[in-house]
Amino acid sequence: MEAKSAGDFANVNKRRKEEARKVQQLNATYGNKIEFVLFLCGYFDTGYLGYEAAEGIDWVWEHRINDFAEFEL
Repeated sequence: MEAKSAGDFANVNKRRKEEARKVQQLNATYGNKIEFVLFLCGYFDTGYLGYEAAEGIDWVWEHRINDFAEFEL
């Protein structure tokens, strides 16, 4: 799990490829058995969320913290 906080939409879209690279590196090291989940606080638009979803990355919003139960974390 990685926590991300954003005060505006501009910064997150510049960095959205960082998580995809992390997942690729983790998969290369540990295999495809890892689950990478983002804990999001702040402003994340559909462009960011769509990119992450396409990379197989899921997320939990700060105001829905109980959603972590679905990931058995």
